[in-house]
Amino acid sequence: MSETLWQLPASELQRRYREGCLSPVAVTQAVLARMDAVNPRINAVVARRDDAVLAEAKASARRHAEGRPLSLLDGVPLTVKDSLYSADLPTTCGTAALREHDPGHDELAAGRARAGGALIVGKTNVPEFANDGYTANPLFGVTGNPWAPDLTPGGSSGGAVAAVAAGMGPLAIAQDGGGSIRRPASHTGLVGLKPSLSAWPREHQLPGLLLDFDCIGPVARTVADARLLFQALRGPSWVDRSSMAAAWAAAQPRRTGPLRVLYVERLNANPLDPQIALSCLHAAQQLARLGHRVEPGELPLDLRFMMEAWPQIGQVGLAAMFDQHPDWEAQASPKYREAAEAGRRVSGARLWQIMEAVRRLRRESAALFERVDLIVMPAAAALPWAAHDAYPTVIDGQPVGPRGHAAYTGWVNAAGLPGLALPAAPSREGLPIGIQIIGPYGSDDALLDLGEAYEAQAPWAVRWPAL
Repeated sequence: MSETLWQLPASELQRRYREGCLSPVAVTQAVLARMDAVNPRINAVVARRDDAVLAEAKASARRHAEGRPLSLLDGVPLTVKDSLYSADLPTTCGTAALREHDPGHDELAAGRARAGGALIVGKTNVPEFANDGYTANPLFGVTGNPWAPDLTPGGSSGGAVAAVAAGMGPLAIAQDGGGSIRRPASHTGLVGLKPSLSAWPREHQLPGLLLDFDCIGPVARTVADARLLFQALRGPSWVDRSSMAAAWAAAQPRRTGPLRVLYVERLNANPLDPQIALSCLHAAQQLARLGHRVEPGELPLDLRFMMEAWPQIGQVGLAAMFDQHPDWEAQASPKYREAAEAGRRVSGARLWQIMEAVRRLRRESAALFERVDLIVMPAAAALPWAAHDAYPTVIDGQPVGPRGHAAYTGWVNAAGLPGLALPAAPSREGLPIGIQIIGPYGSDDALLDLGEAYEAQAPWAVRWPAL
């Protein structure tokens, strides 16, 4: 039994803890042993806290024995992305500039997890400044995909998904600024929720690079586990006023019965890998077999301005961060210094135009969800590519730029909407493929409900990479 403890989902761990037939100590030891065995191959976890987490596991075991667990996370191992503050490990964000950066406190979500008895086993790798769609940096090197270690798990939450997919903890706290949970989840056969804006409030964080697009969210192997982590860490906080709106929106009544689902296979002329197109179509058909009304069509939103302006948003964000921390700029890799210089050349008027476009997109998205209940589309346009390459240069025979593979996800962040990545049928080579389900602001629970129904029809958690 001990050989497979690292495979147990969080929900099963909680059941066994309640029944007294399993100890958090044994589970933590199994997860750390699994990390010893497989992390050298994929480089997902870049900082560990073995002694501290084993001590915390013993305290958790005592609480369970006394019938007083702190939360449903008590005794569950998880990882935290290395772009999010944690109280007792450095937060490097993959850059030499922050090699020893130790803020001494947790990001609010990580703090809530710790207070609930979750066992933080370590930090997971990111691209430098968590600002790319693959995972490699000058401090820790390249992260590989557990399903094919020479290929990327995507980014920027590549380390987070690789850790969960490989069995180094059933849960991860990750981050999604433009698809950085949903795309990596799709590349590794996992569930990833990009919550509604501020459903997980933000406090104690690195300077944001993408306006208010960045969200913290759960990664898991099953929808039930993603829901467990999401529920445990959600809820408003006075330090993040947007979280009050998220809580209000989540409490509104939702449509019951068959849902009106818009299936969008392609966004404009952006190329899509044919295997992904076929897999996602089959997934949409599975939703129809659940009794929902699935209609294919175009996304009736004009995203051209946002796609054009996207690089400038990140450039301005880097410029602002480096102006606050010039020592970080001095140690950053050349491409980030160059991006910051480009950001300094963006006018205030242009930034205002971008912010107006964001507000318009949010209004138009709200109007769209008066006509449909959910949108389904691919989570990524490309299959995993070479782990050392920042992005694929060709998709379906067409040349693409740095965000060609990411065309489907960034608009969801700009609109502030929730998006749930779910596994679909894998490629001929056995590489994972994912869909994303997008709903109106505050519909996170409805997405998880549909995700659980879909998962029951097409279970995937029994699939494990052969590491």
